[in-house]
Amino acid sequence: MKYSRLFKACLLLAVSGAAMASSHREAPFITGSPKVDGTDFYMFRSYEGVAANGTGGRSDFVTLIANYQPLQAPYGGPNYFQMDPNALYEINLDNVGDAKEHLTFQFRFKNTLKSIALPIGSKQVAIPLIQAGAVSNLNDANLNVNETYTVKVVRGDRRTGVAQDVFKTSGLSTTFEKPVDNIGSKTIADYAGYAAKHIHTVTIPGCPAGMDQAKIFVGQRAEGFAVNLGVVFDLVNAPAGILLDPAQKDIAGGGGGNNDIQKLNVTSIAMEVNKGCLTAGNETVIGGWTTASVRQAQLINPAPGAGNTNGSKVGGAWTQVSRLGNPLINELVIGLPDKDKFNASMPKDDGQFLNYVTNPTLPALLSVVLGADVAPKNLPRTDLVTTFLTGITGVNKPANPTPSEMLRLNLAVAPVPFANQNRLGVAGNALTPGGTDNAGFPNGRRPKDDVVDIALVAMVGGLCAINGSGDGLKLNSVPNVPSLTSKCDATALSTLMATTASNGLPNAANIHDGVDQANVRFLTSFPYLNTPNSGSQ
Repeated sequence: MKYSRLFKACLLLAVSGAAMASSHREAPFITGSPKVDGTDFYMFRSYEGVAANGTGGRSDFVTLIANYQPLQAPYGGPNYFQMDPNALYEINLDNVGDAKEHLTFQFRFKNTLKSIALPIGSKQVAIPLIQAGAVSNLNDANLNVNETYTVKVVRGDRRTGVAQDVFKTSGLSTTFEKPVDNIGSKTIADYAGYAAKHIHTVTIPGCPAGMDQAKIFVGQRAEGFAVNLGVVFDLVNAPAGILLDPAQKDIAGGGGGNNDIQKLNVTSIAMEVNKGCLTAGNETVIGGWTTASVRQAQLINPAPGAGNTNGSKVGGAWTQVSRLGNPLINELVIGLPDKDKFNASMPKDDGQFLNYVTNPTLPALLSVVLGADVAPKNLPRTDLVTTFLTGITGVNKPANPTPSEMLRLNLAVAPVPFANQNRLGVAGNALTPGGTDNAGFPNGRRPKDDVVDIALVAMVGGLCAINGSGDGLKLNSVPNVPSLTSKCDATALSTLMATTASNGLPNAANIHDGVDQANVRFLTSFPYLNTPNSGSQ
């Protein structure tokens, strides 16, 4: 019983089949365009002020967070990490299950240079910094560059559908202020208070009456992803004995992991929208992904004039260069020749990447670098196709899904207060008698969900262990791909992964990356990701 419950706990949550870090620098082209590099996408029922039974507070709302610009050093001045005014950032939602966007939120940015000057002798000379003194207010007079943005909601196709401006509920302005990055304590004495002034209450046109009010925040946040980044990409530079030993997981408890990414920042595009504004008909499952696009043509200006970001001229159609739904799909599932292609693709065309899911290379790579066979034998991997492309029955599967990669959230499942959340989400119900946390990964994704460990366990075959010979989770075939069948039960596990460890649990349930997502500090209210690390720390 303990064996079965643990696999159900740790494996039902696997969403992509592979995740060892958030999507930083995941494809060759995007490494040269960090301003449009998406790193993480979160989508969950809001839990701010929610009671233990999942009601009250902000429980009627859904939080969407798209992170961009990876691995920001807090001291990265003097220009820091402004968003790209020549890019289009989008959060796309499919609310019918057909792998197409039906609701899109589009963000465009503008950087206004003030050219603040100081009297130097008899001349006024422009300063070289983005601040001329302490900063505390919206569009602060001491900011040499003020960042603002606009938001449109598009219904239907994101390029040809009906677009309307989102506006401030008070004052009706369609221009929103973005805080400058956390330069340091002398420039911004109270960054948390300063950033909070940039949480805007907005109205979304076209939403049902009484459901059109939302919140928006765009700004720098502390990196919220826990991952042993350097060790993982150095051919998993840790002995199997450490990676299979739960005592080595918590770095605070003396384990083998380094979570240096927590010292860095990202830029978040965050929204909190009434769930009634996001659904269509009777379908309660929504799918989401974030994309970034740039103009197709760019000419470098050989003699840029005075101003801000005048180094090039752009034109032509919007061309998508970044895509992110579930964590690390492109980084560790898609093969190197197709990484740029995946970033330019849309979910409706995901059939072209099917082989990377049915015949994944990561388990074989893990077997090589760990010196032990951890690769399941059931090929093609229909367990991963179900989890990755359609959603899991009874968890996050729409009524009639078109196979496609996106993060899926069942809005019929109540949110769970932060203090009661289990980092394994749905897994907490299998591990804890009477557990009530069905609101986590892969049913959407919350900041606290430990998607790294969950997905590692999935890759070594745990879903097959709980599927059993009776095909309890319906993983032996995919209804929308009837020709795709394989045997998925406990016999599909490798010898090593089927072995019971000294703690009485199967090795497949113990595998981890050496750091613990539960140790990361978050806010318990919107925008949930923590105050960014200060440049003067």
